[in-house]
Amino acid sequence: MSTTTAAAPPAIKPKDFLGIDHLLSDEERDIRDTVRAFVNDKIVPDVGDWFEAAEIPAAELAPALGKLGVLGMHPTGYGCAGASATAYGLAGLALEAGDSGIRSLVSVQGSLAMYAIWRWGSEEQKQEWLPRMAAGEAIGCFGLTEPDAGSDPGAMRTRARRDGDDWILHGQKMWITNGSIADAAVVWAQTDEGVRGFVVPAGTKGFTTQDIHKKLSLRASVTSELLLDDVRLPGSAMLPETNSLRGPLSCLNEARFGIVFGAVGAARACFEAALDYAGERIAFGKPIAGTQIQQLKLARMATQVNQGTLLALHLGRMKDAGLLRNEHVSMGKLANVDMALDVARNARQVLGANGVTLEYPVIRHMNNLESVVTYEGTADVHALVVGGALTGIQAFR
Repeated sequence: MSTTTAAAPPAIKPKDFLGIDHLLSDEERDIRDTVRAFVNDKIVPDVGDWFEAAEIPAAELAPALGKLGVLGMHPTGYGCAGASATAYGLAGLALEAGDSGIRSLVSVQGSLAMYAIWRWGSEEQKQEWLPRMAAGEAIGCFGLTEPDAGSDPGAMRTRARRDGDDWILHGQKMWITNGSIADAAVVWAQTDEGVRGFVVPAGTKGFTTQDIHKKLSLRASVTSELLLDDVRLPGSAMLPETNSLRGPLSCLNEARFGIVFGAVGAARACFEAALDYAGERIAFGKPIAGTQIQQLKLARMATQVNQGTLLALHLGRMKDAGLLRNEHVSMGKLANVDMALDVARNARQVLGANGVTLEYPVIRHMNNLESVVTYEGTADVHALVVGGALTGIQAFR
């Protein structure tokens, strides 16, 4: 009888405990590593200061992000990368490991504003806006949410009416990322023909913005109110390929998919900060990493981050195979954002008093995630979407 000796399994890598890197293609790892290097070089050194000052140098960042190739990664043509859904997700993971505000800038630009024009716009609109937006030469925003119409966009009050060959828009949009710095806003409105989208260039008469201040979350991000006071637009400003909520909701689903990955990035950054800190912080004569209570926290965080990464990667593979449904994305956002919040809170405990300073990333990520758990659909709404899929009963309709 012959015997064979199996090769010994590779050593455990604390920051890739399950060896998930081996599940990625060479191209996917290259994209992830390229974005991670950009974030470590261009974002991490300064983002704490941006967060404290409630500002972001978008005018400098947008062209750099365009050169990196992450603005409008998944659409094809018009200067867009045409990357896989999984590659786009991995880029979002690396970006949000820097800060949720950076991933939000990229997500709103690519998954909302650009995707709306690419999927529902005219050829003229695509030629006019997409190449410049992909390069970061023009910034976009997405006007759907209103003060009284968040989780229920069908209740929007913004209206558009025909006036000859033109359209007249009147209404208000709220909590709009990139709003005051955008060169163009994709604005959704009720019309006699259904819900329509319009590309509203900055500077159009009657279109103004004002920033929302005193935020304690997503501070390294511009959040604005859009005011439309009888804004006159030519007929060519309307997105011609949709006249229902299917239009904006399809864009939101693209953004939610990115959050499934992005939340893992925030959680990973918190876990790695806690792991490094626990190995360096000495208490009672030894590193706190050697205590049972801290090892319990670290083990739990590592498990959660690895589970969230596998879930995101699985949904990415499903999307690339054409098998992903909206309900799958809802489960992914619900699970991974809740996971990231739990990891951030445990990491803050590991860091003790240092956990509440911007010298470490944890409190910043923890605060940001309080916005991420709400935008692109609250946790409650996504739970109802999953519940409806499980039971066949729609609780909120």
